[in-house]
Amino acid sequence: MRHCCLVLFVNKFEKPPSALFCTRPLELPSFKMAAGGSGGLSFPGVVGNSTPSNRVGSSASSYNYSGGAAASSPGNQAASAVSSTGASPPAAPPPPPPAAAGLLHREPVYNWQATKTTVRERFTFLFNNEVLSDVHFLVGKGVGSQRIPAHRFVLAVGSAVFDAMFNGGMATTSTEIELPDVEPAAFLALLKFLYSDEVQIGPETVMTTLYTAKKYAVPALEAHCVEFLKKNLRADNAFMLLTQARLFDEPQLASLCLENIDKNTSDALNAEGFTDIDLDTLVAVLERDTLGIREIRLFNAVVRWSDAECQRQQHPITSENKRKALGKALSLIRFPLMTIEEFAAGPAQSGILTDREVVSLFLHFTVNPKPRVEFIDRPRCCLRGKECNINRFQQVESRWGYSGTSDRIRFSVNRRIFVVGFALYGSIHGPTDYQVNIQIIHTDSNTVLGQNDTGFSCDGSSGTFRVMFKEPVEILPNVNYTACATLKGPDSHYGTKGLRKVIHESPTTGAKTCFTFCYAAGNNNGTSVEDGQIPEIIFYT
Repeated sequence: MRHCCLVLFVNKFEKPPSALFCTRPLELPSFKMAAGGSGGLSFPGVVGNSTPSNRVGSSASSYNYSGGAAASSPGNQAASAVSSTGASPPAAPPPPPPAAAGLLHREPVYNWQATKTTVRERFTFLFNNEVLSDVHFLVGKGVGSQRIPAHRFVLAVGSAVFDAMFNGGMATTSTEIELPDVEPAAFLALLKFLYSDEVQIGPETVMTTLYTAKKYAVPALEAHCVEFLKKNLRADNAFMLLTQARLFDEPQLASLCLENIDKNTSDALNAEGFTDIDLDTLVAVLERDTLGIREIRLFNAVVRWSDAECQRQQHPITSENKRKALGKALSLIRFPLMTIEEFAAGPAQSGILTDREVVSLFLHFTVNPKPRVEFIDRPRCCLRGKECNINRFQQVESRWGYSGTSDRIRFSVNRRIFVVGFALYGSIHGPTDYQVNIQIIHTDSNTVLGQNDTGFSCDGSSGTFRVMFKEPVEILPNVNYTACATLKGPDSHYGTKGLRKVIHESPTTGAKTCFTFCYAAGNNNGTSVEDGQIPEIIFYT
């Protein structure tokens, strides 16, 4: 009899009229139709239970079935009575008139689908909701952990990792999954994105959300996290974000962090996050040729990092332990770029360098030919882009002598550039070492804008040899400058058939940089537009 009664009920309300909405919303989740006072029959796809909160008044039970709505009516009460007594149901009364329907119409919680006009709205409603949930995640550790409901289908649609977890060859059948390595806020941000495409990230959660998005292979959310980090990248957090970018294998973010450090090296090194970076990140920074800071200040910052590293390793802060903590990073400090005064007052007395290293560096600063040292002497240039150079001579000849007087040439450019060095001719007598002082002088004010006392080795060929400034020299458009080189050494090659104007065109942008040369009068060793030394200028645009 119960079976027959049930069939009659379902047929009667196969397409329930709007007048039969309950007068009070049902509490979720409660989706089981009662059959008598206890127990009951579940309809396909519906999970729930029968509780007092499912009832309207004291006698009407609530019902939910696939494709329909629950109802509270005399017919429902009769069906409930049949379920408990086994008697035949009385005839159902006719539906109420339209006016009554309007009075009874409410927006019930159980009929939530009716108010959600799009798939996105319906799935957004299911986010972090027990309704229809078929899996729970125990996220986090200890008192901060949370039990979060979810829906296997939604997760599998949005993530290949969840798809394999629930539908793969070794799919789990558990309805409780522990995720101790994931932060609850980050996991909820991931679910929010999977259910609704909404992005909920902030400064406090972006890194844990990025980790979670990577863990569950949701690249679209990864991209949002990275974009958020890009927009919030500053000098004071560049090192912290660089460490995270390297950890999470985000090369684009890492590159942006490094560019920010290049532009704001001093501010980045002074930020608290610098001393917290790992050794590999420190090495990655020290290897760069584009840091915009004097080498002595970079050395002082690295010593600060070594102090912090000793504390992390719980070692006494001694010179020996600092050297051990620095490891291969120490060899990346470019001590030859310091002045002898800077080196003597700082690194030479730090105890981090060995006696042999200190002696070899002092010899490098003071004698010629300069002995080779174990440290890089290539200048750092706080500029991005490709190095450029122009050659103002069309032919090379022999025998240009030196007597302690500078070779000079005046020049101007049509756009702002940064000169980083010259290329000079070498000896006609085979391999030789030269001592040289190079300068760039602001012609009108006679101000030295950049200089370097250094040396170079040549191989006896007619080619040119690079000599670099310690820091880039800014050259403004349409201003006269004088390039000077004072060499000590044997006779060299020299250039002839010089050009008054030389144009360099960028192979990527097509931008043209025009150099105009003219004779520099005064104390000049003989170099002119037509012939002499200083054949090449090396620069960045």
